[in-house]
Amino acid sequence: MANPRVVPKFKTEKEEADWWYRNRQKIAEDLEQAAQKGELKPLDKATLRSRLASRVITIRLPEEDLELAREQAVRKGLPYQTYIKSLLHEALRQTR
Repeated sequence: MANPRVVPKFKTEKEEADWWYRNRQKIAEDLEQAAQKGELKPLDKATLRSRLASRVITIRLPEEDLELAREQAVRKGLPYQTYIKSLLHEALRQTR
């Protein structure tokens, strides 16, 4: 996009969700303009496949951690396994 929208750093997920909600119309307009100008990059099959690929594993967690994850996931409106996966993904990216 010629004039990219700057996404700030957020202190909480609620703050982030509120920002995306408040800016949704402008972001949609920016995306539409970029599409009309041909500035969007299509995903190739290899990139798409790598983003969608998941492997099923079994992991043992303390019951307390699992219960806490379930409670937090409910508050965020997510399935608990999705929530745990997102937490793990975020933690791994931060410690690169």
